[in-house]
Amino acid sequence: MNISDSIILGIIEGFTEFLPISSTGHMIVAGKFLGVEQTSITKAYEVIIQFAAILAVVFNYKDKLTPKHINLWIKVFISFLPLAVVGYIFKEQIKELFSVNVVAVMFIVGGIVFLVMEWFFIDDKKAAIKDVEDVGYKEALVIGVAQVFALIPGTSRAGSTIIGALSVGLSRKASAEYSFLLALPVMSAVSAYDFLKHYKEFASSDMAVLGVGFVTAFVTAYITMRLFLSFLEKFTFVVFGVYRIVFGIVLLYLV
Repeated sequence: MNISDSIILGIIEGFTEFLPISSTGHMIVAGKFLGVEQTSITKAYEVIIQFAAILAVVFNYKDKLTPKHINLWIKVFISFLPLAVVGYIFKEQIKELFSVNVVAVMFIVGGIVFLVMEWFFIDDKKAAIKDVEDVGYKEALVIGVAQVFALIPGTSRAGSTIIGALSVGLSRKASAEYSFLLALPVMSAVSAYDFLKHYKEFASSDMAVLGVGFVTAFVTAYITMRLFLSFLEKFTFVVFGVYRIVFGIVLLYLV
């Protein structure tokens, strides 16, 4: 992996992590396209750009990281638990699902779900919950169960979380914001686990490559989150549904 690869993958990670289009799927495809092999550098790189995305959430929502928002974070933790439990129990089976074919199919399935939700179920004006602070414990648990589907490569953590949030009455914007907040415990746990597994790889890694990737992923993620919320104030998730279907079909064709 060189500097240009680091920049490209950092942009892809930062741009796709918080959009409902599967960052994992895009990173798998981009890695194959760039010919980036799984080495000690790429393992360390994956950890560092995940941390960059976590930091982007912290900077965007630092006002909510205070004791007065403890109830919100209890609900976020409740949403995190189903994924943590299922992911830990079935981690070996989940690894076997990682393939371009699975990613492509889940891109298409997720796209169809978004289109169905938009055409038949979503009415932002009648949304029962328009602020993440108003999410209840029951809604938090349902969102957490929906997020479990993100364990299938290509499904998208943000996408499954948003679908779950929409299904229990959150507005589009509130659904996206809740998925951002839920990314904190999820990605922190994943990054910590990956770091413990691959911390030795940092010693043999190119620090310039890691540094460039970190900065690129952080800046891209920070800006993308803000633009995504602005987008949802005027538009729907239809464009993401269509994109997922087209991307999935192209992937299947290429494979």
